[in-house]
Amino acid sequence: MTPEQRHFCMSRIRSKATKPELSVRHWLWSHGYRYRLNVNSVPGKPDIVLRKYRTAIFVNGCFWHGHEGCSQYVVPKSNTEFWITKIERNRERDQKEYKTLKEAGWQVIVIWECQLKKGVIGMTMHDVEHLLNKNLLKMYK
Repeated sequence: MTPEQRHFCMSRIRSKATKPELSVRHWLWSHGYRYRLNVNSVPGKPDIVLRKYRTAIFVNGCFWHGHEGCSQYVVPKSNTEFWITKIERNRERDQKEYKTLKEAGWQVIVIWECQLKKGVIGMTMHDVEHLLNKNLLKMYK
């Protein structure tokens, strides 16, 4: 790709309302879970916030957040140093945000893009539902 073509492609990548995020939102809503999106008052501005469950959900793209061991995370062959630095900064920021939320008493759920593929989304969301209900029970004890 020419630099202009690459710039055009990269400019089309969104940070909100991505397909993986929409899949999670649709599943949660259809199963009766009510949430807020990108809440500024919650540290890290999670993709999905379920206040009733005191839970923050981050839907991470495997490439952008450097999902280790995932086939979708491949370091580009051009401008490698830039990409490694960028992804490492994203990872560090993510860990800092997760820690801040946990210290404030929030449950943090990270859902990776690869966990939302056709064959595994049901199992992934079942696990999320289990974590939500487990946290709710813990809160009311």
